[in-house]
Amino acid sequence: MQSASHARVPGRTRWKRLILVMVPTLAVSAAVFSATVSGALAASFGVSANSFIVSGRSFQISADTLDGHGFVQYGVLDRGKAASYPEALSGIRSADLYNLCQSVVQDFPMVGAVTLRLTSGTSGPPAHADRLVADAHDLTGDVAFQNINIGQDASTLEGVPGVHGSPGAFGEQADNVKIDRLRQGTRSISAATFRLPGLHLTVQTGDHSCY
Repeated sequence: MQSASHARVPGRTRWKRLILVMVPTLAVSAAVFSATVSGALAASFGVSANSFIVSGRSFQISADTLDGHGFVQYGVLDRGKAASYPEALSGIRSADLYNLCQSVVQDFPMVGAVTLRLTSGTSGPPAHADRLVADAHDLTGDVAFQNINIGQDASTLEGVPGVHGSPGAFGEQADNVKIDRLRQGTRSISAATFRLPGLHLTVQTGDHSCY
């Protein structure tokens, strides 16, 4: 019979055993984090088709409807001065955007939040972009694709000339894409041409985001 001094106390945690289990787990997590920061995991992504260094600041894009011809999508890393940002790159060969809005909010000392907001295509012709490349980390809307391939090797994508990912990376492409009620958080956008009829740009104190 065990003495009272050696009896197991219900609910007591064996801290030494817990530490021995946690140390390898933490070590693996630290190694994965370190590899991500150093770019060793970038093999499953591509480098963004945008050639510029991003600021890292997120901004908003919205449109009542995006009507696009030629669509590709795959994972990328946007390069900043001090960090890299995993994003989903969406490339569209030709896109019309109805009631386009773009906004970015930044805080300034002694002033507070300041919003730079751009609108176009609110009435009349829509905004139009050729070879539109947007790197997004958040996107919502009602989407319809025509002739879509999901799971295609990103290096074989052909929907947008010159826009494709790394060999073995996950990608998808479609002949056409339509997005109603587009809401997108992104860090970079580029286009070969970008026409903005009825452009209106404002800078206002306070938060006047697109959505």
